[in-house]
Amino acid sequence: MLAALLLLNGCGWAGERAETPVSASGERCVIPGDLRPARAYAPPADEIARDVETAHHLMAVSWSPQACRTGADYPDDEHQCRDNRFGLTLHGLWPNGATRSRHPRYCAAAPAIRPETVRRHFCMTPSPSLQQHEWAAHGTCGWATPEAYFDQAARLWDGLNRPDLEAIPAADLTAGAIRRAFARANPGLPESAVWVVLADGWFREARICYSKTFAWEPCPHGVGPRDGEPVKLAPRGPAAGSATRR
Repeated sequence: MLAALLLLNGCGWAGERAETPVSASGERCVIPGDLRPARAYAPPADEIARDVETAHHLMAVSWSPQACRTGADYPDDEHQCRDNRFGLTLHGLWPNGATRSRHPRYCAAAPAIRPETVRRHFCMTPSPSLQQHEWAAHGTCGWATPEAYFDQAARLWDGLNRPDLEAIPAADLTAGAIRRAFARANPGLPESAVWVVLADGWFREARICYSKTFAWEPCPHGVGPRDGEPVKLAPRGPAAGSATRR
């Protein structure tokens, strides 16, 4: 039902303010009526890596309250942090190289994403600027159009059961507990396929590792902090407000 609502919201008329119901976990997504795509941009020359072959994929799943707390990772925080209540959101789907240091990036020209595509995927990635960046930096390295890229990302996103991290007692919240939560919520997903990323001890995101054919696989370059590493989780509150950009 939620997927159907998101699809209907994504196909709304320009100027329409579409809203999904508040979920059982307290999440709410309001698609702004004046939502506009971000502009295309010229990639930094030193970040272009068109000669690197894709060896596997990562899907980066961010904890939205942490982005709102710090102002990091997500531009357009007025969409993410004022009217909406998000928990886990999609940062991006990334083709990765065989080594830890080099990955395909900015593989082709990346025109601006169509307004209807931005709207359709807003509740998954609530930032037009981030959508444009993910398409330019990563999507062009495996897909011919933004629609193909975000449709693939949405299939993986919809196929991932997102655990309730707030249900883990603060005293028990560790990097290992987060990995276990994702694995238990998704039968067949090994804990070794969940790379936990922290920022000064705060949970930033989980990166789920996939093969070239989008099957879960152990992360080839590790899973982040040791299992017993304590983790802090930014609280999800009403109207978190605009974060201070840094």
